[in-house]
Amino acid sequence: MFAKSFRVKSNVVMKGSDRRKLKADISAAFPSLSSDEITELVPNKEDFNVVKIYAHKGDTVTLYVGHKNPLFFEVDKQLYPTVYTLWRYPAALPTFRTWPPVLHKLIGGADLMLPGVVVPSSGLPDVKQGDACAVTLVNNKAPVAIGTAAVSSAEMQSVGMKGRGVCVLHTYMDHLWAFGEKSSPPTLPDAEGEADDVNGDKCVTDEQEEGEEDEEEEEEGEQSAVQKHQASEPVKDEACPAVVEQDKGEVEKSIEKGEEEQEDQKSPQEIMDALLWQCFLLALKSKVKKSELPLLTSTFLRNHMVSCCPSGKQLDIKKSSYKKLSKFLQVMQQQHSIIRVKELTKGVESIVEVDWKSPELRFSVPEETGMEAIPLGETLYHPPEITTLYSVSARLQPLFQDASKRKGAALQAAEVRSIVTEYVKKNDLVDETNKNYVRIDPTLCDCLLEKSEYQEIETLKWDDLFSRTLGRMQECYQIAFPGQTALIKKGHIEPIDVSVASRGSNKKVTVIKNLEVYALDPSAVASALQHRVQASSVLQAVPGAKDKVLVQIQGNQIQQVGHLLLDHYGIPRKYIQGLDKAPKGGKKK
Repeated sequence: MFAKSFRVKSNVVMKGSDRRKLKADISAAFPSLSSDEITELVPNKEDFNVVKIYAHKGDTVTLYVGHKNPLFFEVDKQLYPTVYTLWRYPAALPTFRTWPPVLHKLIGGADLMLPGVVVPSSGLPDVKQGDACAVTLVNNKAPVAIGTAAVSSAEMQSVGMKGRGVCVLHTYMDHLWAFGEKSSPPTLPDAEGEADDVNGDKCVTDEQEEGEEDEEEEEEGEQSAVQKHQASEPVKDEACPAVVEQDKGEVEKSIEKGEEEQEDQKSPQEIMDALLWQCFLLALKSKVKKSELPLLTSTFLRNHMVSCCPSGKQLDIKKSSYKKLSKFLQVMQQQHSIIRVKELTKGVESIVEVDWKSPELRFSVPEETGMEAIPLGETLYHPPEITTLYSVSARLQPLFQDASKRKGAALQAAEVRSIVTEYVKKNDLVDETNKNYVRIDPTLCDCLLEKSEYQEIETLKWDDLFSRTLGRMQECYQIAFPGQTALIKKGHIEPIDVSVASRGSNKKVTVIKNLEVYALDPSAVASALQHRVQASSVLQAVPGAKDKVLVQIQGNQIQQVGHLLLDHYGIPRKYIQGLDKAPKGGKKK
């Protein structure tokens, strides 16, 4: 519910009478909370606010905010505690335990599936369908998610722990959490998990010291949780039982099984949101290095996130709920605080800071995505494949009708020649006296001749026939970057423009434009040139062009620019304009 940003309708201080009513509602909804604990949560005199918000799906939600944190939220007249409240009183709701690798799925907006639930020796908590419940992780009983039971606990067991378990409403790291102080979950030892020996090879007895238990938990941590799993049969309490181990593959299999069931119930938009999240984390963790910052957001998507997309899948931000890269990165900044985005030049955004110590960035990158490991900071550039095409115009459509090519169809020159040749042969238009000429029929006349030529020209040479056909088609081009779907654009592709300009005091500077057309990062090109020529460079926004910047470097550096673009990046010479202005060799006078 709070995986996306919400809109605040009102924020007012709560009246005394409303506080008393709220306390009564909390006492009825959560009987385990004592009156003193409720008074501590909802003080009589300290500031306590009620905030009305609209969730992204249009739901009206009421938040109760105290101590700078949202403590409760109300949906459809049902009251739920937030993670901030449950971190103080974890026993307020029945809880389901799951493995740490499942956390990033919950944060991404997924529900908790039953194959990922760890069943304790005491059995599942007794809940009915629709009851409020919490989700904790093995090793820590501090809740990380709050939701409602999808089915009763009896039904969960009757279906063999398959399907949806908890419909998640609110999680650690979502927008509701970000509305507060953004603190991390406390470490609350999971005593029940130790007794069941989920995380160790021995059964922990009552005679062991509590300090040793805590220390043992911290040492084993998340790795132990993934490697061990509780036996499917309940463990009796009379004696210390032998521990049934499951290897990491079995645990991951159970998690993946739940994910597959979840995937079937997801919309294409939700699937693309999850793919964006995965590629975002992996790109930051394995491809971006500090020396690259600030990094253009468009370059980050094109050169980093897209290359981290698993094989068989295609990253398309327009098919996600964010629609635009800027909105996605804004959510990553505000909700998760992993990056900081800033507009260094007007209309051009860059990633200026990355929180490399973020828990999500360090631990939550999924290992089961099938993505190949990429060495840190390695960003190989591959030039795009550019193909000149010709689009069928309305005037030429009769000529291409037999080939089933409609208006707007894009063809290569060889395809055009083949279709025209086939038309001539099919209609027997080759001149009998001279096979180098083609007789003009009414279709060719209307398509290729000017009105003044109707009565004058009866035949055309083959070369003239082809050149007239191509000349009356709209030129376009196809550009294909590695790992991305090829794009067809109208007109001529803009070449990289390299020029020399004069600045104050007759100083020369080299200006480079249109690098973005070829997926080149202007900041990376500027940095490479700085090292080559030992001269300062700057980036400037191109007037009137959105998301485009030019590189400006001191002196006439066209020769070095040419070497960099041709030799290092592999851009064909025909797509670089201005290399002929390089200074000629010779002695200076």
